[in-house]
Amino acid sequence: MFEIRFHGRGGQGAVTASKILALAAFNEGKYAVSFPFFGTERRGAPVTAFTRIDMEPIMLKTQVYTPDAVVVLDSYVMNSANVTSGMTAEGFLIVNTSMMPDEVGKEFRVATVDATSIAARHGLGNKTNPIINTAMIGALARVTGVVNRDSAVDSVRELSPRKKDDNAEAASEAYDSVNLGWAT
Repeated sequence: MFEIRFHGRGGQGAVTASKILALAAFNEGKYAVSFPFFGTERRGAPVTAFTRIDMEPIMLKTQVYTPDAVVVLDSYVMNSANVTSGMTAEGFLIVNTSMMPDEVGKEFRVATVDATSIAARHGLGNKTNPIINTAMIGALARVTGVVNRDSAVDSVRELSPRKKDDNAEAASEAYDSVNLGWAT
């Protein structure tokens, strides 16, 4: 089973990203479950969402405590939450930032993508609240290979509430522009 934990702030689309990833896996013939965890339900509050993907039915319905991948939609969340808690030694840490992976950390396989700039280029959200979740799905697909590019982009297009093509293009651009902190 491959387990993913998303960290973000309310309004950034962590919950939607989790659903998009689950749909991409399902469209590839895999089993997937997706669910959120909310604290105070307001824009800007910390939000965590979870996705599990497997080739067998998934009966486990708890939070993800030992993620194989952690997706951080807002790097500022890393200042207030231990986003890598429980992460496996071979885990992937995928962060929305303009920094290079070695500037973020060296403890895990770190990948970075400037999803904020990608979202702005595609007109997703606004200057103060860019919607970066779809770009992060593209980066996640590239980094982990848990779903392929086409499934990720098609699922982004299908589940995006508006600007479907712009969101799909953002996912594709992030797939191509993610920075990997390890040799491939």
